Amino acid sequence: MDPSLSEESPGASSALTLLDLNALVRRSLEQCLPDEYWVQAELSDVRTNATGHCYLEFVQKDFRGNSLVAKARGMIWNHIYRLLKSYFEESTGQAFTSGIKVLVKVSVQFHELYGYSLTVLDVDPAYTLGDMARRRREILQQLEAEGVLTLNKELPMPLLPQRIAVISSATAAGYDDFCHQLVHNPRGFFFHTELFPALMQGNQVEGSILAALDSIHVRQDEFDVVVIIRGGGATSDLSGFDTYLLAAACAQFPLPILTGIGHERDDTVLDSVAHTRVKTPTAAAELLIQCITEVADKLEELAVRLRQGAVALLEREQRRLADLQGRIPVKVGRQLTEARMNLLTARKDLLQATTKFLSYHRHRLALLQQRVEDIAPERLLKRGYSITLKDGKVVTDATELKPGDALVTCLANGEVKSIVND
Repeated sequence: MDPSLSEESPGASSALTLLDLNALVRRSLEQCLPDEYWVQAELSDVRTNATGHCYLEFVQKDFRGNSLVAKARGMIWNHIYRLLKSYFEESTGQAFTSGIKVLVKVSVQFHELYGYSLTVLDVDPAYTLGDMARRRREILQQLEAEGVLTLNKELPMPLLPQRIAVISSATAAGYDDFCHQLVHNPRGFFFHTELFPALMQGNQVEGSILAALDSIHVRQDEFDVVVIIRGGGATSDLSGFDTYLLAAACAQFPLPILTGIGHERDDTVLDSVAHTRVKTPTAAAELLIQCITEVADKLEELAVRLRQGAVALLEREQRRLADLQGRIPVKVGRQLTEARMNLLTARKDLLQATTKFLSYHRHRLALLQQRVEDIAPERLLKRGYSITLKDGKVVTDATELKPGDALVTCLANGEVKSIVND
């Protein structure tokens, strides 16, 4: 028995139990803080349980040292959380998760067993949108101060952007739309695309896209442009495209970067530093097709102008010759005849040279297209090469195989499955 609470102790008769004291605190808080309050805080440790209730922690950090100056437990009841989360994410394009700043309406609660907590009743997305916009501005201002903000925008777009490195999820609907649009372009232009898979939603967006950019950078001479596309994902996953490291890498990348992330709201930081931003993957494909179309149209226009100019020049000289012939005595008729023959010969030579010039450039364009086709994996398979896969990955080193491994060898027509014996 605690001596302080013995019958001899003068305070024993007036002492409170812990339950009594906590009940007193609860009643006092209910009386002193009976209303609902709007509170600014940062979310931390957001999680849900099996019943659908959301448990989280609110924190406030020191503006200078980023150390915690205040902290409180919070919860959102299931029926409120379902509505609040959907409303918040549709309004902001930001997942309701740890690390973001929010303005929430709360009531103050105190439980004798669980202690002090805040029950969330509502949220103001405008506050979070303002904070997200502020962070975007800070990143863009930092990039501008470092002198790299517009570097990618300043790169010239290749005249024939036919070799395309694509960063996307292999299963994304937007990636299929992009490839379909390129393959079925009205003029039949050929495009070579290679996918560099990356996660386009979730917490690993930044890291996976940076890894894909590193892989492309090693082979930058093999590509004309980089296209980052995303289709069908939730708008709440766009925060992964608003990071400094990803923006800095794209701004300084040596190839033009096109983004078609597929959202209607304000540009992400990635959109702001990319060479060209379009709304959807399909629009990105249309832009590349338009680039090739403009070059082809210009070449055809030049050919027509050259042919018309040559014909007009010859007709003008013929008229001039006829005029001169009428004023020159008959004795020089022979010379005029010879000049006319020379002129006709020159006309023929000029037309031949024009035709040869156009043929040369058509041939050169065909060679460029053939070079792109030659490096396509399908062409290599048709030449007799094969690709051996283990667990969906290319096998390049036989020492990595062990007995029992299942292999799939891809041929031009079909595939062969095998098992490693020794």
